[in-house]
Amino acid sequence: MTAPAGLAPTPTPATPGVTPLLRHTAVPRWLWLAPALALLPALVPFAHLIGRVLGSGSRIGEVVLSAETGRLVANTGLLVILVITSTAIIGIGAAWLTEATDLPARPIWRVVVALPLVMPSYVIALALLAATGSRGYLSDLTGLNIPSLTGLPGAWLTLTIATYPYVYLAAGAALRRLDPAHEEAARGLGAGPARTFRTIVLPQLRPAVGAGLLVVALYTLSDFGAVSLVRFDSFSRVVYAQYAGRLDRTPAAVLAVLLVLLALVVVWAEWRTRGHAAYHGRPVRRTPRLAALGTRGRVIGIATLGALATVSLTLPIGVLLAWAGRATEAGRDIPWQGMQGSLTAAALAAAVAAVLALPTAVLLTRHSSAATRWVERTAYAVFALPHVTVGLAMVFFAARYLGGLYQSLAVLIAVYAAVFFAQALGPVRAAVLQVSPSIEEASRSLGAGPVRTMLRVTAPMVRRGLFTGALLVFLTTMKELPATLLLRPTGFETLAVDVWSAADSLLYSRAAIPAILLLLVAALPTYLLTRRER
Repeated sequence: MTAPAGLAPTPTPATPGVTPLLRHTAVPRWLWLAPALALLPALVPFAHLIGRVLGSGSRIGEVVLSAETGRLVANTGLLVILVITSTAIIGIGAAWLTEATDLPARPIWRVVVALPLVMPSYVIALALLAATGSRGYLSDLTGLNIPSLTGLPGAWLTLTIATYPYVYLAAGAALRRLDPAHEEAARGLGAGPARTFRTIVLPQLRPAVGAGLLVVALYTLSDFGAVSLVRFDSFSRVVYAQYAGRLDRTPAAVLAVLLVLLALVVVWAEWRTRGHAAYHGRPVRRTPRLAALGTRGRVIGIATLGALATVSLTLPIGVLLAWAGRATEAGRDIPWQGMQGSLTAAALAAAVAAVLALPTAVLLTRHSSAATRWVERTAYAVFALPHVTVGLAMVFFAARYLGGLYQSLAVLIAVYAAVFFAQALGPVRAAVLQVSPSIEEASRSLGAGPVRTMLRVTAPMVRRGLFTGALLVFLTTMKELPATLLLRPTGFETLAVDVWSAADSLLYSRAAIPAILLLLVAALPTYLLTRRER
């Protein structure tokens, strides 16, 4: 997996026996072209957006100091706090049950608990809305009047389901790397299981869990689809409403910049609370002893994970299938146009991002310097930007400077590739680091130029990294909603847009079919990524 949104990747240590290229080797100028082409479609419009906001004069104060903005900050902050709290509890608890105990069928539970990561937040919101309310599926099935999950409760539950796998995966990976000697020493000194977990295990999980919670917080800040469907006024929803519903779009621009500042505050807060303690230890050479749960503990553990799977998987998928059945009975057609649009846009964005990631990875690894490190940080910073802000910035920039390219597929693909470029760069950079520079030097000594060496020697050796990066971009682009709504050409449909448009109009049966198609299409790259990770 790549580094989470907003996080710089962990530096990879040099491979033993591999001599890096000399630092005084001249950097080919054409290598700088790749990161420029990849990132400028997001950076230049964002700079233009900031300039527009700064040029609005007194309007900045009017928007920032208004009571409505204060309410938005309170709403969004409360939602972030609730979501990170619930995801921390669920993620750490599920990771402990599946990695550190003798719970039966742990390999199966690991897959089941992580599966909600496939579902976009707006699909989960659609399923919960279709299941609840006086006309919901659960009300029809039980005969009870189940209240609709809208507002803050709906946004909290939806985003908790959508994001807890980030904490679960991070905590699970950290648990597998822990040295069991620390826990054994604590037990030998008389500490019970609960105290050992609280004082020994949790502190060692802190960096991984903090990274996962940072992703959760940034995801919650930037989410647009779920909060829009459940009618909860967070920043992203109001930014889009201000843009779409008013002729004067200055308030939308000001709020978009404020949203980015909130994201920066979240990143700063995570950095400040990270601490300076050292968490490394010697490599684990033996399997840690699993905690024995006993009969009662196993029943409680299975019941807990079963309830989690029911709420996060069985209920959403079951409701979608039920509403899709109603749509089929009503003669609804399969949205082939949306399917074609999603596949086309995702494939093009994945190809562009992967192609540009290769020379950028060569630049970062073979010509490391302060400047190249800033290129990498910038790529992850762009990935952390709320997508509604990037889309809005490109709308303002393209409408003023790009003329006929405004609302074209080329602009949409360029923004996709820029925003998700870090996802492609991570695996490709890791793969290039494992290629001995002496092989490339040998190619050049035989007369091949830098470009030919990269294409004929480096690219085949890092093809797995290229494939993984392209799959990540493809999967994320398939689910992207706010940038698509703002930048798509007239008449261009995707499955994400089909789901959002129908669900926003309360046409749940019409939204169910594209939602299921989206999950089916996303399942294949997710399976390939999981298999590649193993």
